[in-house]
Amino acid sequence: MLKTALLFAGQGSQCVGMGRDLAAQFPTAKALFDRSREILGFDLAQICFEGPEPELTRTENAQPAIFATSWVAFQLLKEQQRDFSFQATAGLSLGELTALTAAGVFSFEDGLRISRQRGRFMQEACELTHGSMAAVLGLEAAALQEVCAAADVDVANLNCPGQIVISGETEKVAAACEQAKVKGAKRAMMLPVAGAYHSRLMASAQPKVKAMLDAVALQPAIVPVISNVTALPHGGPDDIRQGLTAQVVSPVRWEGSIRYLLAQGFQRFIELGPGTALSGFVKRIDKTVTILNVADAPSLEATVKALQANFVPK
Repeated sequence: MLKTALLFAGQGSQCVGMGRDLAAQFPTAKALFDRSREILGFDLAQICFEGPEPELTRTENAQPAIFATSWVAFQLLKEQQRDFSFQATAGLSLGELTALTAAGVFSFEDGLRISRQRGRFMQEACELTHGSMAAVLGLEAAALQEVCAAADVDVANLNCPGQIVISGETEKVAAACEQAKVKGAKRAMMLPVAGAYHSRLMASAQPKVKAMLDAVALQPAIVPVISNVTALPHGGPDDIRQGLTAQVVSPVRWEGSIRYLLAQGFQRFIELGPGTALSGFVKRIDKTVTILNVADAPSLEATVKALQANFVPK
């Protein structure tokens, strides 16, 4: 049996219409979106299905929307593939919450509430600062670290070989992009985001996230969940709270997380939630592994067929 890790989408993967065909075709999906409305007190499904895009992309809406859509994908995969099992989970930034929920640490209700509050706290931090992010392609991490130190910005995401995201004050990030090109980066481009996520500019959100997590009951994880901060499995509840609080201002070590799983013998990765960005990162890290995803009804059907056949069509 292939060792299987579940990967959960992060902010930026949202798109208007996500989850709509799943809710239309599967009663379980509709029930979960209905339950989301009851938990949060507003119609999250309508924002997912209809937008408008500016409303969906607001951090306080995008985070619970991605969480809910990813959870629906996870539940439908289990429903469609009765003998489905997995041996680890990981998620990119926000997706780490979904990964922990899939591992039984949070209830769906608590996970959804946390994602909404986390998004709100980060939105507030964005409004207090003037920050941006940029993707730098084709420059080694060590060289980019030097650029960031000189420009006074932070490394935010170590996604895969040749793709790193930086974060900080807008003017400084723009200057770092220019310097990265001088150092040999193939491309350095500003990203359309609300603020400087995973940088020191998010510090005002940290105590709020900590207080929120301190008030929530955590259960032991049923499988290892890889921490964005350490690229290693989380420990007990206190370690999880500390990791999620640190994550707000710390770089997401996604490449390191995947390489840890590869070293543990994982050969199959299933991305759950909107988009296929994580699948693309995994392919850049190791082209030999099996990669599947569930984002909508066609990808759900394809993934179930592949699991039943125990191979991925070339």
